[in-house]
Amino acid sequence: MPVDHREVRALRVLLEPPNPALALQLGLQPDIEVVRDPMARPAVALVEELAAVTALLADDPECRVLVLTGSAHPGLAEAALAAGAAGLVLRDGPVGDLADCVRRASTGETVVDPALG
Repeated sequence: MPVDHREVRALRVLLEPPNPALALQLGLQPDIEVVRDPMARPAVALVEELAAVTALLADDPECRVLVLTGSAHPGLAEAALAAGAAGLVLRDGPVGDLADCVRRASTGETVVDPALG
């Protein structure tokens, strides 16, 4: 019987709303598993709307939520953190940088992309 020696992915990430292209890119990271449902108990959720922060945290207070944005808006970082987000990151930056932000957030760090601060 064949034995599966693939590395187990330890860090579950939810994309809300779903983003197949970003899911594929993040899924190529050796330690990240993109999940489709909050019931999968993701360690980190990436959201695009501030309202999603409070909704996700109401269902799972242990989940770390990062808000994805395309550009800096005055007060957005403060509003995201006030809503309970673990940070604010660029949606269209290099996937390696986004994966690093996800890892840092999963350890409890607050992450705000320097370009957005």
